[in-house]
Amino acid sequence: MPEIIFSGPSGRIEGRYHPAKDKGAPIALILHPHPQFGGTMNNQIVYNLYYTFVNRGFSALRFNFRGVGRSQGTFDHGAGELSDAAAALDWVQSVNPEARNCWIAGVSFGAWIGMQLLMRRPEVEGFLSIAAMANRYDFSFLAPCPSSGLFIHGEQDRVAPLREVISVIEKVKTQKGIQIEHEVIPGANHFFDGQVEPLIATVDSYLDRRLGPAPAKEAE
Repeated sequence: MPEIIFSGPSGRIEGRYHPAKDKGAPIALILHPHPQFGGTMNNQIVYNLYYTFVNRGFSALRFNFRGVGRSQGTFDHGAGELSDAAAALDWVQSVNPEARNCWIAGVSFGAWIGMQLLMRRPEVEGFLSIAAMANRYDFSFLAPCPSSGLFIHGEQDRVAPLREVISVIEKVKTQKGIQIEHEVIPGANHFFDGQVEPLIATVDSYLDRRLGPAPAKEAE
């Protein structure tokens, strides 16, 4: 799990990168929760998503948004963080010029950033949007959504109530040729406390359907 530093719009960005053995392997970019509420690339969901993709042979990158950890800059209410994510995708693509495609996974605030990024990057083939805060951020830009993907939410989410996310998903589902799936984790809150294992199992099941069964796990 090599530590990396790459250039971003506000200076250096700190990340963790795991290159795939196959030069043509797809890319996975994982985006962490809200920087002002303790969100970092070491968030347990982000960490587990990272290795979920690594174990499927992806080149995976997770990183700290500006002002978090050793990443330079200050919180920018989403606009700067979207630029950080674009810079991260640029960097991982630059070291994987033969990559066939890309997936984006975002958690909470990171889900909002990730969905904005996929609207701008046609190479993004799929997405995972976990605990999307549809009650606090505008997701109306997903019309139409250019990629198929999965929304996952906790049944007991009090931060971003389930009904708010469902209303967003129902709008996106009407777009032709795009399949948006939605899973609810019983008993889970916004942070999936004590429920990370069933969350990742749900992600794995979805990726099995989209990509085929995962190969034998690589050593971490």
